[in-house]
Amino acid sequence: MSGIEIRRDTPLAAEVLPLLQRHLALMHASSPPESVHALDPAELATPDVAFFTLREGASVLGMGAVKRIDATHAEIKSMHVVAEARGRGLARVLLDHLLEQAQALGYQRLSLETGVEDVFAPARALYERAGFAQCPPFEGYWEDPNSYFMTRSLG
Repeated sequence: MSGIEIRRDTPLAAEVLPLLQRHLALMHASSPPESVHALDPAELATPDVAFFTLREGASVLGMGAVKRIDATHAEIKSMHVVAEARGRGLARVLLDHLLEQAQALGYQRLSLETGVEDVFAPARALYERAGFAQCPPFEGYWEDPNSYFMTRSLG
């Protein structure tokens, strides 16, 4: 995709923080507080998280992270493309990059948690098209009527 760059980044960068704030605001507006599992910038800036931004020129249009669960299993965290850039296939480009990076980091399985609310339906459909299937709660999660868990093999 011409003009699009995905790079490993820091969630603490000044130009990234507005996107993270938008993401967190959307998560809190869409789900009950006990069901919001999004990480704040400091939690995304830890050594066990590989954080990426999707940019077009100087604009940060998307982000996503791969968080280590154990030596063979990781989780997608904070994947988000700004509303005004949706419909261009950027979410799939970003997801494919996260899948490639997770595999390059040696993970054999990649899982995620998303919401059950209608606002999350496009995300669930994207993940299904990418080979993710519904699964039970994994590391650190519990049965939550507002959470939808998915996983896929990277092998």
